[in-house]
Amino acid sequence: MAKSKDIRVTINLECINCAQNDEKRKKGISRYTTQKNRRNTPIRLELKKFCCYCNKHTIHKEIKK
Repeated sequence: MAKSKDIRVTINLECINCAQNDEKRKKGISRYTTQKNRRNTPIRLELKKFCCYCNKHTIHKEIKK
């Protein structure tokens, strides 16, 4: 049985351009699932990933589940 305060947690990353912009090629919001270490990165994670809805590399921020 896992502890409730695991060091490595699963997080969701969401495209910030899709959430704000209505003029896109396709409808939808790009989301990625990844893991992070709470000790090394206590703040919210931001990564530059490819968004298939915007059709370019954009910043994806960590969202609350």
